[in-house]
Amino acid sequence: MIPAAFDYVAPTSLSEALAALAEHGDDAKIIAGGQSLLPVLRMRLNAPEVLVDLAKVPGLAGITDAGDRLRIGAMTTYQQLLDDPAVAEHAGVLVKAITEVADPQIRHRGTLGGALAHADPAGDVGAPVLALDATMVIAGADGTERRVPAAEFFLGLFETAVGPREVLVAVEISKHTGWGSAYEKFVRVSHQWAIVGVAVTARAEAGTITEARVALTNMGATPLRARDVEQALIGMPATATDLDTICARAGEGTEPPSDLNGDAEYRRHLAGVLTRRAVLTAVGT
Repeated sequence: MIPAAFDYVAPTSLSEALAALAEHGDDAKIIAGGQSLLPVLRMRLNAPEVLVDLAKVPGLAGITDAGDRLRIGAMTTYQQLLDDPAVAEHAGVLVKAITEVADPQIRHRGTLGGALAHADPAGDVGAPVLALDATMVIAGADGTERRVPAAEFFLGLFETAVGPREVLVAVEISKHTGWGSAYEKFVRVSHQWAIVGVAVTARAEAGTITEARVALTNMGATPLRARDVEQALIGMPATATDLDTICARAGEGTEPPSDLNGDAEYRRHLAGVLTRRAVLTAVGT
């Protein structure tokens, strides 16, 4: 299907992009890599009057080592993240999730910020960003930045804390150097959206789990943290037998969708199975 007609704006600065959003308001839509937005436009699930393309805005792509954290520009592509050794060292779960995103062509075009702003609960980057306790950096109409914790960023289905006249400009991730990590994704066919996914980053000392973060993909309207499971894991031996009962609870209290890929109860069961696998991988068992 051909998208509805729209005007196209290609600003060359962040201030120009923000001005375009302020001018057109709810009639405008930002396009980053386009890998999420273009299919939506072709299916006419959204028909903005103006597209504001961020491709020519400087300073929105790239990875900066800021001491105790990494700052990742919102226009940084998946492939740039995969190619950067600092991301693999300090935010390993994000790299592991991105390897599950579609195919190389899409990974060379799709952007981290675009996927996060799109906020598809079945997308692969929301859960890792939650598991890393990331902070989203959002620029407002006057150019000032505000920071929103990942736990407060996802508000609902395809809805985030980014306002209609704002731009997500970066993601800041505290370094998780020395943490183990894993991303387990269950699909029926390769490159499919996750039926269920689990992102885990954890630390173990002398065979005992000392810290753990567990986040879930496609288990509700937004990516979710399994906080009860996280707390229960602390102090536990990093062995399969001891973790079974705890990890099986990962889907408790969630409201996953029911569709042709599986009903809600099936997804809750999968969440427990995948959480066990991911935790054991993350702690090196």
